[in-house]
Amino acid sequence: MSTKDRETFLTMRRNLKMARSPQTFIRGTTTLFYEWLERNALDIPEGPAVWICGDCHLGNLGALADCDGEVAVQIRDFDQTVIGNPAHDLIRLGLSLASSARDSDLAGVVTARLLEALIAGYAAASVGEQGATPHLHQPKDIRKLVRRSLRRRWRNLAMDSFDTKRPSLPRNKLLWPLHRNERSDVLALCKERKLRATVLGPEKSKFGLHRVLDAAYWIKGCSSLGHLRCAVLVRAGRHEPVSLLDIKEAVPACAPSTPGAAMPHDPAERVVMGAKALSPNLGDRIVGAHILDKAVFVREIAPQDMKLDVGHLAEHEICAIAYYLGGVVGHAHGRQMDDHIWRSWSTEVAGQRTKKPDAPSWLWLSVIDLLSIHDKAYLEHCWRLASAHQ
Repeated sequence: MSTKDRETFLTMRRNLKMARSPQTFIRGTTTLFYEWLERNALDIPEGPAVWICGDCHLGNLGALADCDGEVAVQIRDFDQTVIGNPAHDLIRLGLSLASSARDSDLAGVVTARLLEALIAGYAAASVGEQGATPHLHQPKDIRKLVRRSLRRRWRNLAMDSFDTKRPSLPRNKLLWPLHRNERSDVLALCKERKLRATVLGPEKSKFGLHRVLDAAYWIKGCSSLGHLRCAVLVRAGRHEPVSLLDIKEAVPACAPSTPGAAMPHDPAERVVMGAKALSPNLGDRIVGAHILDKAVFVREIAPQDMKLDVGHLAEHEICAIAYYLGGVVGHAHGRQMDDHIWRSWSTEVAGQRTKKPDAPSWLWLSVIDLLSIHDKAYLEHCWRLASAHQ
């Protein structure tokens, strides 16, 4: 399959995936969100210019292992990371949570309550906590996620062939053969000292040159489908454990950045800097590079890395998750600010607190406006797909 045919096929696959549910559609239509932001920027509070996720929905938060195997819930995707307004992450996450509440058939008032919980959790984060995760009570679903993450091994990645005498990547609907020029550049990249030292860490790098056991094109993600992505198996020595590398194309960000912000022009270096600022567990094991003149970033996949996947939830469950994730995002933003700046910003965001559901008006109005826009766009997307397949 040629590169052009592959991109066409994956675009069609992405469109079909986005039609599965309104929640999936929100994940795959980041540009729709940014277009709305451009029209409504003046109605949103302007926070301190810090690194933000830029695409802070539920699927982009989850468990991440650090270099020592410890697990924390952090932001886990940085395709759209920029130095920008932290309020944008709160709106994006609020939209994702509100959509999840509707998928759970919860009453409309729950949306107001979960947005209030999101803001309360955000303001409860402390910049004095420089650890991997804020010291907030973990709701049941978050505790289950962390416990499952800590128990995961290679077999949980559905790649049992890792543990055989000749480890390899299976060829299936998710893993395809690479084109010859792609494979050549991938093999050369995996021999670079900088990559080995950062991505694999000092313990694995001390064995010297790593042997590439196998490499494949990886069909993974939603909005990124169609861009270059590779899975690579490497091993330092015959008796050493196998490592799985994820090589992903870095594209220019659509997320709005603060005018004059000092960010790298190279998309891969921008992703690396954003990850280091927001999620130390991932930032310490990611590096930027180039393949076929395309900017890419590389990280080692740990079995413990898991995205947050919520199903149908009760009101108290989704509000508890909103509060906790608000704290995770607040911690990621706040650790980049001085204490007095954080206190000023978190107070501005939270506003006057009452015992009634009282989400800030800018957040409430933003989320309900975005819900209506995405609902209409989702139904039109499904109609176009149905018409094309008649």
